[in-house]
Amino acid sequence: MSISKWLGATLGWSFGGPIGAILGFALGSVVDGLTDGGIKINTQGPYARPTNTRTRSGDFEVSLLILSAVVIKADGKSDQRELDFVRSQFVGMYGKDRANHAFKLFKNISKQNNIPVRDVCMQIRQMMDHPSRLQLLHFLFGIAKADGNVSQVEVDTIYRISNYLGIRALDFESIKAMFYNSSDNAYRILEIEKTATNDEIKKAYRRMAKKYHPDKVIHLGEEHQKGAEEKFRQVQDAYDQLQKERGFN
Repeated sequence: MSISKWLGATLGWSFGGPIGAILGFALGSVVDGLTDGGIKINTQGPYARPTNTRTRSGDFEVSLLILSAVVIKADGKSDQRELDFVRSQFVGMYGKDRANHAFKLFKNISKQNNIPVRDVCMQIRQMMDHPSRLQLLHFLFGIAKADGNVSQVEVDTIYRISNYLGIRALDFESIKAMFYNSSDNAYRILEIEKTATNDEIKKAYRRMAKKYHPDKVIHLGEEHQKGAEEKFRQVQDAYDQLQKERGFN
């Protein structure tokens, strides 16, 4: 399958607005013309809506490629381990052929200077549901951690993205805690204080398990279930840890 046919089959609202403009630039670097295979990028906007506004797998994928490029470049260098992480994750999610197409786009997106992060995030915020935006955030922390260290500039960049995406500070801290080892991580993941009672812990667990349930992003396709299941598992692990520490059932 050609890259243009792949995009045409998987993208919806990403053809418009600032994401469409970035995609058009990157696509122009790998195929001849933006109408190859029936694709026409609409960069009018700022957030031009196509007829079908439901987030497709490709919309999530392109959003992820752009924001991944922003995070990787945040510390002024592109670490090969971070690039390898992006590639391996895409192979795991989409298979080798589709991942190769995605990584070609990613490399060309990464070459672009001054990506309008706020405008991109505002388009995503307007068009993408909250559970899918949380999944984007989880992936971005995975990229930052791929080199073994999440630098402060990377955390600051992801936090800025999170704010633009309309994600609450508590949600940000919950997902961030999944990538750190500290004594209070279980509480942070469940979005509660250390002073929480056992009943409050149980209530928080039920709330977070519902929030991070993989079915929340089932509309993105099976390829995105693995990441959603990882968030869900970490909520379970956090609850199990507190059960063990406090000795309640």
